[in-house]
This record gives sequence, structure tokens and C-alpha cells, in this order.
Amino acid sequence: MSRLVPVRGPHRPRPIRFLALHESAGWRLKVYGITSEGERPPAEAVEAALRLALEVFPSPAVLDGGPDPDRYGLGFVVVHRGGDYCFALFDWWAGENELHQRLYSAPLDDPGAFAPHPTPAVFCVWEGAVHDHERRAWLRHVLTRPESPDVAAYLDDRLEADL
Repeated sequence: MSRLVPVRGPHRPRPIRFLALHESAGWRLKVYGITSEGERPPAEAVEAALRLALEVFPSPAVLDGGPDPDRYGLGFVVVHRGGDYCFALFDWWAGENELHQRLYSAPLDDPGAFAPHPTPAVFCVWEGAVHDHERRAWLRHVLTRPESPDVAAYLDDRLEADL
């Protein structure tokens, strides 16, 4: 029987690091870095992703009602130097329990040249670890505390792991 899923090699853990709490234009964003080489993604990719965030995240950061779901100016950015591209994932919370996302990628030899990713990909297994952590943090600090959501605790709940 042939392999149904071609795999380039066995899974290797990658460092997932909290890089910063970035505040801009009313947004409070946790910034994570993942890399297939070294400890952190290229600084050029991180800097480009944070500049691009001003265009990618909707404005205003906080929206109460109207035709769009409410949003709270809270989210996260994942910058990942993968094996084939550099990725920037821009995620924000809206509509109480919804995670909205935009995915960008750049060539490895030009990690700051982010453009919308050309496929309908959502995230890879390493980026998914960040999404899982953020989902659990949102549940723990916001959704299970409807009378007193603890946004500061959500922002302080950060993932640092080799997964």
C-alpha cells in the first residue's frame, strides 16, 4: 500500500515564543514567533508584520454593534519562518466567541515582502498550537466570566513552548 500523505520527514518541534505585547491604533495584540531555524523568526519579518497589522486589522479596533460583529481591539499575530515561506497570521476576537483571521506569506529570501497567501490555508500544526492556546485563554479569562471578563489576564496568558 502506498503512502496516502507524502511527508517530507518526521515532525520536529519548533520554538514558539511570545515576542511582545504590541499596542497600536486601539489594538492590543500578543505577538508570537515560530521558526524552523534558530530561536526566533527573522526580525525583518516581525517588523514587516507589525507594520502591516495597521492595514490588515479592521478599523476602528473596537466596534460595538452595527452590521459587523462586535470587536474588542484584542487579538494576536503569529510570525512563522516555515520551511517554504515566512507567514504572518493576523487574528482578532469578534462577536463574543469568533476568531477572525487574515493570512499573509513572504518568500524565505525576502521575509518582509508579505502578501495575502495564495491558498485557502488557515494554519499549520505549529501555528495551530498558538490558536489552541489563545482559544483556551479566551475561554478561561473572558467567556467563562461574563460578569467580569479579565482582559488583562487574557493578555498576560502567553504561550512559550517547543512543540
